[in-house]
Amino acid sequence: MEAGVAVVTGANTGIGLETARGLAALGMTVVMTARTRSKGEAAVAEVKQSTGSAAVELLDLDLAELASVRAAAAGLLERHPRLNLLVNNAGLIVDERRVTADGFEMTFGVNHLGPFLFTELLLDALKSGAPARIVNVASAAHATSRRGLDFDDLMRERRKYAAMSAYGDSKLANILHALELSGRLEGSGVTTYAVHPGAVGTSFGQDGDTSGLFPALFKVAKPLLRTPARGAATSLYVATSPDVASHSGRYYANRKVKRTTKHGRDADAAERLRAVSATLVGL
Repeated sequence: MEAGVAVVTGANTGIGLETARGLAALGMTVVMTARTRSKGEAAVAEVKQSTGSAAVELLDLDLAELASVRAAAAGLLERHPRLNLLVNNAGLIVDERRVTADGFEMTFGVNHLGPFLFTELLLDALKSGAPARIVNVASAAHATSRRGLDFDDLMRERRKYAAMSAYGDSKLANILHALELSGRLEGSGVTTYAVHPGAVGTSFGQDGDTSGLFPALFKVAKPLLRTPARGAATSLYVATSPDVASHSGRYYANRKVKRTTKHGRDADAAERLRAVSATLVGL
């Protein structure tokens, strides 16, 4: 895939920035989303300078606000009614229970519900641009969701909040989202994937979303982790390689198909998640 229009969420830093850079270097028109305009503008300028591509754009998007998601999708579709690639890369972890502008638990809202709505609003454009792909950046942390998603308490209103458990559930949701889409989009020319980028040294967990020990732990571990460029390798691989075209719905790590936990292969849970998510975001 060396032409067409690609959208990368959370593209102002880390894995998202390197994914955008890689796609721009391949000659794609790249739309980089960011929740902070100044950071987004700096990232767009950096990608343009490093790749020599002028076809790099900025889109304001805050996944913690459904109104922002809807506005971003509408603005994007005005400029690009045909899309070829969507990389749902943006994500966060928070160390205490918080809620989004719409009242959803923050981790689940930003890591799943926001991307879910954004994807749904762009599906027709992706079908129009087929062959097209959707890549969800998930994580091996989905394995911390030992019992699968608790559909009776997705917002963690009754359970004691635990950051890694909430994060693991949201990453499981990313995998189930890709699985469900693969079946729904079969025959449309749009294929879907979930990826684990590996343990990557980025600003993740250090931009004000966490406090206490979390930022310090991320900072200490950073030198031992993969570079963002290496972390983006699997996202870029499944976004562009012809070798994955027949593997829609699969989960990749280190550019190879990997087996998820049993909960990540639960087609019934994937269908239920889609139905519940659609209701929550008002579709």
